[in-house]
Formats: sequence, C-alpha cells, structure tokens
Amino acid sequence: MTAPSATERTDVKFVADRAQRLAVIAEQPQAGLVTEGLPLRANLSALENIALVPRYRRNLDETTSTGLAWRLLDRVGFTGCAMQRDPDLDHEERFVTKLLQAVLLDAPLILIDRPALLLPDTPYPAFLDRVLGALDGEFEHCTILDYAWNAPLYPPRASAISA
Repeated sequence: MTAPSATERTDVKFVADRAQRLAVIAEQPQAGLVTEGLPLRANLSALENIALVPRYRRNLDETTSTGLAWRLLDRVGFTGCAMQRDPDLDHEERFVTKLLQAVLLDAPLILIDRPALLLPDTPYPAFLDRVLGALDGEFEHCTILDYAWNAPLYPPRASAISA
C-alpha cells in the first residue's frame, strides 16, 4: 500500500462567511497557518524567513536550517526569490515563503486561509495543486479554506467539503 499523495492529503473547505471562516481557524490551533494576516520579517530574505522555523523550533544551526529551507525552495522551483526581502517578493513568492514556513513547523495540519487574497493574480487552484504536489511527503495534511463562492474555480475533488 502506498502513502497518499499530496493531493490526496489536501482538502478544500468552503465557508459561507467571515464568522464561519474564523470559527474553522479557531478549531485548529495546532495548524501551520498560511494567511495574509501573518507577515514575513521584512528585514530578512525569503530564505532567512523560512530558515527561522527549523532554527528556533528544532534548535538547528544556521547552516542546517538554511539548507532545509533551500531544499524546499528548490523542490517548488522558487530558488530565484531566496535572497529577496518581503517588499521585493511577488504574490507567488510571498505565498511560497509562508507555505514553506508552515511545512517546517511540522504541524499535523497546514491551513491555507483564503488563497484568493494571497494569490490575487494567479489561477490559484492549479498553482496550489502544483506547489503542494512538489512538496509531496513534506506535510501530513493540508486544508485550503475558501469562501463558497469560489468553489467553481476548483476542479471537482472528493475532499471538497462545505462547513
């Protein structure tokens, strides 16, 4: 029996309004949250922002934590933004940086909150599938939290549920 793929370990939860969205987030305090509301450190590069997590959560040295961050950036194809600071990142690069931080938290759940807000210029369902697929084996489970009116943007999947 093979382990489930990243796509099989990712579901989409559709909510009707802000109150319902906030309730879902509150129910998952252990989640690695990827959201507009959690900023990156503006004085650090994308690579440094990602490497902060294993450095302080796992007590790894700078070389090891930077190596982990670089490896993940390479897997998703975003090494070109590694040395850029937050103001210089585009939406996709900023999203990937936040996602990789969440992956390195080793939380049982990654919760991506309102991808349309995070990726306003990107056909985000396909982008999320591509990036999460590249991270196959790096996370336990992922839930994409989106408003119900965005449901038609997503391809049909067995794990799409409404709250």
